[in-house]
Formats: sequence, C-alpha cells, structure tokens
Amino acid sequence: QLQLVESGGGLVQPGGSLRLSCVASGFTLDQYPIGWFHQAPGKEPEGVACISDRGGYMTKLADSVKGRFTLSRDNSKQLVYLQMNSLKPEDTGVYYCARDWRLNVGICTTVEGPYDLWGQGTQVTVSS
Repeated sequence: QLQLVESGGGLVQPGGSLRLSCVASGFTLDQYPIGWFHQAPGKEPEGVACISDRGGYMTKLADSVKGRFTLSRDNSKQLVYLQMNSLKPEDTGVYYCARDWRLNVGICTTVEGPYDLWGQGTQVTVSS
C-alpha cells in the first residue's frame, strides 16, 4: 500500500525547534522528489520545502522559511526530515509531506501540481 505518514508535530514556543518526519511505504522513497506543504488555519496548503530524488538530492525552500528550515533524507529508513528552527507563530498549521509522481527527475518543486500522494498531516502550533 502506497503511504506517507508524518510525525513530529506539537506545541512549541516562538523561537523553538521541531523536526518533522515523513516515512514512506509501498514504494522506494529516494526515487521520487518529496515536498512539504504548510496549511495555515483557513488557508490553502502552500509548499515550503522540497528535496529531489537520487538524481541530485537538491533542495528548495520557500522564502518564508529560508535560513530556518532544512531538509534531509535517510534512504535506508525511507524517511525525509524537515528540521524547523526559529519557529514563528505564522508557522502554525498542518504540515503535509507529499510525493511528486515524476520518477528520477533530479529536481523538485514547491508547486502543488505534480504531487500525487499525500500524508495525513501533522499539527504544528507555535505559541507562547
């Protein structure tokens, strides 16, 4: 069964850190680009970060998270991590990881269009 499952969300104070995990099953994770999307309350999901497949392992970050968020992979564990530092209240929302359907393309995008498989999301709340 094709599946992505996120974990690691929670309540954190402004300036704090969280590491989100996305574990894949049913397919070989490192053959596909993986994206992270943030859905703030009452808004549509917005791409914040992505990491490409084994063809290049490039990463891309939205301007709103540059310098604060980083991505990494552990292919042996079928995991992609989103390390979130210096969190702000506006980072609050549900975070989804998603798989880009394009195989071994060596690039990634934070645009929602190519993503065909989504996790259930994990809630992040940044509040004092």
